[in-house]
Amino acid sequence: MDRSHRTNPCIGRPLRIGEVELSTNLLLAPVAGYCDLAWRVVCREQGGVGLACTDLLSPQGLLRGTAHSLDLAMTNDFDRPLGMQLYGGDGGILAEGALWAVRHGATVIDINMGCPVDKVTKKDGGSKLMCDLARTVSIAERVTGEVGRATKGRVPVTAKMRLGWSCGDLAAPELAVRLARVGIAAVTVHGRYAAQHFKGEACLDGIKAVVEAMRAEPVPVPVIGNGDVVNGAAAVKMMSRTGCDGVMIGRGSFSRPWVFREAWAAQRGDLIAEPSEAEKIAVIRRYFGLMLEYRDERYALTNIRRRISWLGKALGPCKPMKERVRLAATAAEVWAALDEFESGGLRMFESDREEAEAIA
Repeated sequence: MDRSHRTNPCIGRPLRIGEVELSTNLLLAPVAGYCDLAWRVVCREQGGVGLACTDLLSPQGLLRGTAHSLDLAMTNDFDRPLGMQLYGGDGGILAEGALWAVRHGATVIDINMGCPVDKVTKKDGGSKLMCDLARTVSIAERVTGEVGRATKGRVPVTAKMRLGWSCGDLAAPELAVRLARVGIAAVTVHGRYAAQHFKGEACLDGIKAVVEAMRAEPVPVPVIGNGDVVNGAAAVKMMSRTGCDGVMIGRGSFSRPWVFREAWAAQRGDLIAEPSEAEKIAVIRRYFGLMLEYRDERYALTNIRRRISWLGKALGPCKPMKERVRLAATAAEVWAALDEFESGGLRMFESDREEAEAIA
């Protein structure tokens, strides 16, 4: 740990983005379909989260007031500080959407330059913005200018990007520097190319190249590393190897929302115990309960069915419980499945138990 602190003094130091001072240097990533208000609250309650981000938001949807966009942007007083991430390829509309977000609780505005999915890139948004740097810088300048004037610099604008569009075409260092020059207050770099989606390992050397390019600037802005951080040791490794100022965690939190607390402790040289089984089940209960509270039973059931595979990874053998939750037709059936698991049931299918006993 001492060596890590010598190589990167940002380890264990809270992150500052523009005028916004965070409590840690750890951020919950804006992952499509996974960062609703209930999940952000659960992660915050576990500790260690400096900034949590919404799901990707369509500025057109926000401005039209569509139910889906408003649901994604839902927040509350506990959900602070909050980053709202916008996607699209029209600077004017992005700027209007950013001003809407400022009026509705955003502490930070983030421009998505990293999403590789077709429905985003076909509209010239997401990682497609890495294909025409001049145009992208112009878009960012429009957004930073309008947000800066409206908030007098109180709300910073950031950008999240990939290493580039095609494998080997490292565009991120140049893009990050040019964005900083037009007012972007921080950049997050996912260590994969758009063409990779989430395949392979995150390239820490690519993130390091962005850090080094930024450090050469007269007024550098923070660089936040992202990709494959699943525990505290991985967060320290990311910062040690790349020199980045902070770490953003997305998929690594889906089964371990306490990863932020663990990562902050690891940076400070502390060890924390893995939550007990009862504590892990309590997290699942809390998430499901919040979805019911903030939305409705249909929404909660849809999402717990989809998320139980991730959430169950931290529980050991629990296939029957996960299957029971996936087949649940009512909230009562979900609660019952969790109750039975906590009482010692739903650990292993009979066929799996017989196979294990035979091997033993």
